[in-house]
Amino acid sequence: MKKYFTSSLGRLRLLSIIEGLSLIALVFIAVPIKYFGDNPYWVKTIGPIHGALFVFFVLAALMEASAKRWSFKKSLWVIGVANFIPFGCFYIDAKVLKPMAEAK
Repeated sequence: MKKYFTSSLGRLRLLSIIEGLSLIALVFIAVPIKYFGDNPYWVKTIGPIHGALFVFFVLAALMEASAKRWSFKKSLWVIGVANFIPFGCFYIDAKVLKPMAEAK
C-alpha cells in the first residue's frame, strides 16, 4: 500500500481504483436496489460520492498528464474512457498506469 502514496502517479492509481469501485457499487448494487427494491436511498448516497471521486480523478489525471507531458491519445484518452466502464479502472491500472510507475 505504501507504493501508492510515494508518488503522484501512485496516488492517481489509488484514486482510479477507488473511483472505479464506487462506480461498481453504484451500477451493480445501488441501481438494482433502486429499481428492483424500489429504494432510491443508495443511489442518492453513492451517486454523489462517485461523482466527486470522478471529478477528483479527472483533475488528478489532467495534472499528472500535464506534469509528465503524456500524449493525449496514448494515455489520457485511454484513462478517461476506461473510467466510464465498470471494471475499466483495473484495466487501466494494469495496462497503463502500473507500467508507467515501473518505468521510473
